Amino acid sequence: PLTLEEVRMLVELFYLPYHHGALAQELLEHFRWLRANSLSVGIPATAPDACGGTRWRGRAQSFQLLCARTCRLHSRFVSTAGRALLYDLHPYLWDIRNMLLAASAFVLWLGCQSITAPILLGRDSEPWARRGGLFGELQALLPVGNSCDLFYHPPPLFPSSQLYLLRPLLPLDKLGHEGGGCSEVSQGLQAQLSRAPALPGRLLGSFLSLSPEYTFVLEDEGGPCGYAAGALHAEGFLQQRDSSWLPAIRHKYPPDLGAGGPALGQDALEEAVLFFHAEPLAVPQPVLRRFPSLVQLGTAPRVLDVGASRSLALCLLSALRANGSRGVFCQVSDADRQQLNFYSKLG
Repeated sequence: PLTLEEVRMLVELFYLPYHHGALAQELLEHFRWLRANSLSVGIPATAPDACGGTRWRGRAQSFQLLCARTCRLHSRFVSTAGRALLYDLHPYLWDIRNMLLAASAFVLWLGCQSITAPILLGRDSEPWARRGGLFGELQALLPVGNSCDLFYHPPPLFPSSQLYLLRPLLPLDKLGHEGGGCSEVSQGLQAQLSRAPALPGRLLGSFLSLSPEYTFVLEDEGGPCGYAAGALHAEGFLQQRDSSWLPAIRHKYPPDLGAGGPALGQDALEEAVLFFHAEPLAVPQPVLRRFPSLVQLGTAPRVLDVGASRSLALCLLSALRANGSRGVFCQVSDADRQQLNFYSKLG
């Protein structure tokens, strides 16, 4: 059964609409402070005022621990609460879990960056457009907080107790990654998200090479199970991909490679090689002018909780918005039912 401490946490998260319990208040105070003082992250450790960066990282770690405790509470609640109580309270706790997954990863991302542009919020939304309570206040603190349609989604009919970790791509993930190659995380994602075996690099290679700072990884107990990747300036990214990254990868994987690898799955290998050697479709200039950033997301078939996928999207969009992006687009083949269904479920 739930412990007394876990019941206390649950009460503190939903104390009163405008009067928070101790846990919720601590979460909000940490997040407000970390966002307001994110410029101190980039101060070198040898600088005279380096203590600002040390203090920021200490509070970021405290915030991460609080988020992790709340995500564990969601998992425990789904596993142990009686069905009547579960279906009454789960939608609210599920919302908070999803929001904290995104907020926690965004804070981790801030710790890896030196943000030079302001975290823009645009015009203020109408007061009625945002929910009350802890969820609404956390929403307001994310850079995409005024895009209210990103935050409303019905909870799953069958609650899942699966624990997830959402984080930015870390330097260790990229060890062994060269040019057109792929890191261990990317290889794991490729294996779990693809319908068939394929060459490393097809899924995330260009983003890992040209825009690793806007790449996020979703993990569950089985390892990597989802990703979100983006490019802040899509036009320059696409030009660089076509002029340098694609020629290198085509040289590494020549068109006749599929003829000698039946062990890998002949059809899948040929399909992957054809993917690299096909000329990518040009993006129309009106699209690039209105939506200057490119995004790409995906999860493994075992990720049935759409909340985790939405947290991935929220985190990536917040990172792009924090550096001044005013719109995003994604490229999907009209024959790729898997990706079309995935984006449709995200809304």
